[in-house]
Amino acid sequence: MHSRTIHILNGPNLNLLGKREPEIYGRDTLEDVARTCAALAVELGLETALYQSNHEGEIVEMIHRAREAAAGIIINPAAYTHTSVAILDALNAFEGPVLEVHISNVHKRESFRHHSYVSLRAEGVIAGFGVQGYELALRRMAVLLG
Repeated sequence: MHSRTIHILNGPNLNLLGKREPEIYGRDTLEDVARTCAALAVELGLETALYQSNHEGEIVEMIHRAREAAAGIIINPAAYTHTSVAILDALNAFEGPVLEVHISNVHKRESFRHHSYVSLRAEGVIAGFGVQGYELALRRMAVLLG
């Protein structure tokens, strides 16, 4: 494990956070999430680096880079949650803790959203707390890292 840096990885369409379906995802942007998490990280003795991609392979690459640079991963794989064995395999090759975050409560939504490949690797899942879920995950990560 490396440093006290937490990589916060975000999947497809999260670049539109705050603009896309605000009734589901709220009005905060991904930049707001990055700012809030960076400030909280200082309080917790951690650092954060937030990344987003609409491309599955790039998310896999982000996870590979985290192997050398991050103590833990907080991941919101978005739609890839339900489809990506590649992301699961990459997470399985990461040695630190992994927490899965979903802004909406996926269990109140379409049935195909009820299955998560990422959950097979994650130490915990936070869903339905809006963007506050990232902060909750960061607090949990601080506990997991001791």
